[in-house]
Amino acid sequence: MADSSERLFSFHPRIIAGMAAGMGLSLIAVFGVIWFRLSPEDRALFDWFQRLTLLAFFGAVLWILYRMTTLRVVAYPDRLRVRNVFKTYTLRWPEVRALRFRPGDAWLQLFDADDNRIGILAVQAAEGARASRAAKQLAAVARDQGAGPKRTPQS
Repeated sequence: MADSSERLFSFHPRIIAGMAAGMGLSLIAVFGVIWFRLSPEDRALFDWFQRLTLLAFFGAVLWILYRMTTLRVVAYPDRLRVRNVFKTYTLRWPEVRALRFRPGDAWLQLFDADDNRIGILAVQAAEGARASRAAKQLAAVARDQGAGPKRTPQS
């Protein structure tokens, strides 16, 4: 029996990760320059609630950018793990009905056994041929692991 922690396939986008990292660093630099360019008298005008609000907003934006840099899809012998910006999905192979990445789609689409659609944001059209190859490789892994439409026996 195969080790369930063994990765059969893994993919993460380079373009979105690079853009999010660049945006995060730029945001830190811009906010830092603005804050330290304020005079001490102007900084003193911010009360604790305003400072906390600014930090919370700043932290939320950085967290979203961090999550964008960590988008990925990983296939294991017994499951598929999809990490999107706000949610991580783990599906057993029998739950995966179809993977679709048609021309014009922004990212790879997964359809589960209940016909729910889950976007796999790690495989994005912006990655071009690299994403197309990844979608084909993941589809092959999924077929090999028993994913796909469930066939009913003919009477």
